[in-house]
Amino acid sequence: MLWQAAWQLASSVLVMPWFVPPRIRIAVLRAFGAKIGKGVNFRAGVRVHWPWKLEIGDDSWIGERVWLLNLESIRIGSDVCVSQAAFLCTGSHDHRSPSFEFDNAPIRVEDGAWIAARATVLRGVTIGADAIVGATALVTKDVAAGAVALAPAAKTIPTKTAPTKTAPTKTAPTKTAPRTQAPRPS
Repeated sequence: MLWQAAWQLASSVLVMPWFVPPRIRIAVLRAFGAKIGKGVNFRAGVRVHWPWKLEIGDDSWIGERVWLLNLESIRIGSDVCVSQAAFLCTGSHDHRSPSFEFDNAPIRVEDGAWIAARATVLRGVTIGADAIVGATALVTKDVAAGAVALAPAAKTIPTKTAPTKTAPTKTAPTKTAPRTQAPRPS
């Protein structure tokens, strides 16, 4: 429990802030048990739940505001890009259980994969080598090597019928009494 509290403090002071250099972030993560390869770029604002359950290969990039909710292990291969605000979540609950117990499983992201901005990868999923997970995609099942998983794209629907413009109606000029000038005082 003390170790977890120490991690929460170290994370908020030495890992998440924008002004902390990536090499310091990585050193702190390693000090708390993360296995991180060479050439990794670990950007500001990244949240790691438990660093001792994190493994990242060489030359990978973890973007701003990524959230690695790793109640179980998250293994990220080499040459991987996890883009801004992506969410990798190894935890869930069994909604059928009266005690709502945990239903957790690890996540694996293989070499060369790209998880684009704001994508969500859920527990038990493997993202295959060189696969792409598109922006905002929700991944609940494995993505095969080299595959592309995209979120539903926005669909354009017909617009409402625009009101028809009517020509301005002409009104008959009104006759007004001629203006008279007030008499000047003498």
